[in-house]
This record gives sequence, structure tokens and C-alpha cells, in this order.
Amino acid sequence: MMTIPQNKKIELKELGFKDYKDTWDYQEHLFKEILDIKVRNRREDTQLATPNYLLSVEHPHVYTLGKSGNISNLLINEEQLKEKDAAFYKINRGGDITYHGPGQMVIYPILDLDNFFTDIHKYLRFLEEAVILVLKEYAIKAERSQGETGVWLDMGTPFARKICAMGVRASRWVTMHGLALNVNADLGYFDNIVPCGIKEKAVTSLNVELGKNQVDMEEVKQKFLRHFQELFEAEFFKN
Repeated sequence: MMTIPQNKKIELKELGFKDYKDTWDYQEHLFKEILDIKVRNRREDTQLATPNYLLSVEHPHVYTLGKSGNISNLLINEEQLKEKDAAFYKINRGGDITYHGPGQMVIYPILDLDNFFTDIHKYLRFLEEAVILVLKEYAIKAERSQGETGVWLDMGTPFARKICAMGVRASRWVTMHGLALNVNADLGYFDNIVPCGIKEKAVTSLNVELGKNQVDMEEVKQKFLRHFQELFEAEFFKN
């Protein structure tokens, strides 16, 4: 079989403010589209290029529990969820429980890593690095925590706090789910969970770190997309 040429173009889909379940269904649709092409290439010895997508979105209040997560890390019951106007879903990504909501930059790369590199560890580190580079532009020193995905501030101190959560799924080198960076997030919603199943570590948001009521979300997103594009040696386009 001849080698299928790599496609490093990524279609950018800016979804605005969108329900979590609707977005998850859309992710699954795009994920399946890529997998179906890969299966066809293998079965029929064809050389169809696979597409790549990156979704950017904000969600209404929602808690999601990864496939290896512990439901005890959700600290409120169904009635309290309704009181807080929050939804809850068990989903098929890695990781434990997390929160999504207004003021959070959520990014879902749906990539065929055969177009870039077949290394999930490297993929996760690149996602973290893109966020670390964004925060550096705001004079915030962010870093990784050994053995834990995501991006943190002041690791190794009593003031360690998480600013970006991550959780992905991959099959045949196709990715889905992604990351959530707290930009102007309501941190009170994190009090209802043990974030990512990690006790005794706080959560923060970019506006809190900068001492501002609001940070320009679009500006943050454009910085992230620029760093993502450079790290993955990719090219974004809109259809």
C-alpha cells in the first residue's frame, strides 16, 4: 500500500455558545467521519486524505465525568444540579470529573494524528504547551504537574492551582474532546466537585490572576490558535 500523504490543514469551527450534549454529538459525527475514511483506505487500498477539525465553544453550566472517573467526586445531587441550572453527563474521554461553563475557552481538536505524529503523549504535551505559551503572553508562569494532565500555577507550593483541564479520547490515532481554559469562569461552580479527582488543590481563572473583571476571550482564543498552529505545523481554514 502506498503511503497516504499527510494533511496538515485543520478546519476551524467556531461554535459560539452551544449546549454540551449537542456539541458532543457533533464531535462524534466528525470523529466517525475520519475513522470511516481510514477504514475505507485500509479495506479498499485507497489513498483518501483524512480531514482535521478544531472546535472552539463555550458551554452552559455542565459537569462531565470521564470513563475512569469516580461519581463520588460530584458533591451535589440531581436536585441541586437543577437549582444551579447545571447538567451532568458521563462521557467517553479520559480523566475524572470537570466543569464547563460560561467564561471558559473550550477547545476540541478532532485530528487524525497520522497527519501529524502518532504519539498521544506528545499530543497531550503540545496541548498543554499551547496554553502555557498563551499564559506567558499575559506574564503568567504556568507549568505541568507530573502525572497529571492540564496546566497549573505555582506547582510545588501550598498555592498550587489549576487553570486548564484536559481530557481526550483517541481511536486509531483520531482524537476528540480536549481542553478547557478558565478565562472568565465562575469558580464557585468548582466547589461542587473534586476537580479532576484531585483533592486539596485549588482552581483559578485568568481574570482572577490578572485582577480583572473580564479578559477578552477572543484575544485569548486567537493567541491559543496561533500557538497551536505553530506547534502542530498546521494551517487553519474556515469553510
